[in-house]
Amino acid sequence: MGLLFLALVVILILCGLPLFAAIGITGIIQFALSGINPTVVIVEMYRVASAPTLLAIPLFTLAGYVLAESTAPRRLLNLAEALLGWIPGGVAIGALATCALFTCFTGASGITIVALGGLILPILLKNNYSEKFAMGLITSSGSLGLLFPPSLPLILYGVVASVSIDQLFRAGLIPGTILILILSLYAIRNDALKKEERTRFSWIKLKQALKETVWELPIPIVLLGGIYGGIITAVEASAVTAFYVLIAEFFLNRDLSLKRDMVRIMRDSVQLVGGILIILSCSMGATAYLIDAEIPQKALLWTQQIFTSKITFLLVLNIFLLITGMMLDIFSAIIIVVPLITPIAVSYGINPVHLGIIFLTNLEIGYLTPPIGLNLFIASYRFKKSITELYRVSLPFLFLMLIALILITYIPELSLFLVNLIH
Repeated sequence: MGLLFLALVVILILCGLPLFAAIGITGIIQFALSGINPTVVIVEMYRVASAPTLLAIPLFTLAGYVLAESTAPRRLLNLAEALLGWIPGGVAIGALATCALFTCFTGASGITIVALGGLILPILLKNNYSEKFAMGLITSSGSLGLLFPPSLPLILYGVVASVSIDQLFRAGLIPGTILILILSLYAIRNDALKKEERTRFSWIKLKQALKETVWELPIPIVLLGGIYGGIITAVEASAVTAFYVLIAEFFLNRDLSLKRDMVRIMRDSVQLVGGILIILSCSMGATAYLIDAEIPQKALLWTQQIFTSKITFLLVLNIFLLITGMMLDIFSAIIIVVPLITPIAVSYGINPVHLGIIFLTNLEIGYLTPPIGLNLFIASYRFKKSITELYRVSLPFLFLMLIALILITYIPELSLFLVNLIH
């Protein structure tokens, strides 16, 4: 009976049933078939909704959307070009850093590609980068900031896995930097092979760029300094960041108008957050059934019988998560998969914080993985290129990110060093 119902739910999803409805219905029906009052699902939904850490998600999302809708991306790209344009690969490195900054605030790679792609591509082409390299860099860097605070996937993983969000923020810094460094080295190599003369460094240009970005530059300093200095928590940091960004872009830079832009920006950010929260609430109800039916324990026994080595388990886990990241959006993947794999990973001695970084790195790369990685389709639409062409231009970047994934997976100290250093 249960299998027949699950097959029916799958058919309904293929016919257009929203994911949150499918998850919620599954939990309710499974509890009913087990003879348990299905109001358990409602209790779990209320429990999640009352979690104080969830307040950080809408506030950081609002800050990210405000920055993306303002002219801050252009100002930051100008600063990166003025600061790094004279060194080999400098403009590309600046583009990587700018994309990472916006993705860590919005939590959605698609927004970064759509919002910044039209700005970054002409700058790279103007600096004599090939169109192939430029499109590959933008497509891969769309999800590059998901390991940096205040990344929404980091916060969501912490809520679902019951892991300290502050620890996850610290854990993602070194792995996220490694990803950028590896791609930066590739950019330097690509630029070093060219014979064109690079832009000369100009103090006047740098001074002008710093003046233009005077209100954006304090954002990471206030955010990271406040959290790691023990002054404010992640939730308090989200409120401070959102308030500061609103003041900076609406009143100081005057990029946006309260009358013209505020309602639209809040509507767009609330749509993203609302989708995340309703899926999370319904998923926790379904997860309660899985726990009651001892599904994780059964999966643990099955896994331990097949994979006796931690190294082998991590390899299979990475393959599974890459496929998951290719098939699902990152928020749905976290909500659905994390409760199942966390107890299994812990049984192999994997730290839950380290697991979170492995998990998010895989999903980040999954966005870039053919044949149906989300970034590939968004970039294809943004640049008006065929999807097969995006496959080709993104493969070098995908290979480099997989190298970083191997390092992050098998060297846990990269994730845990700052966690253990700062208590």
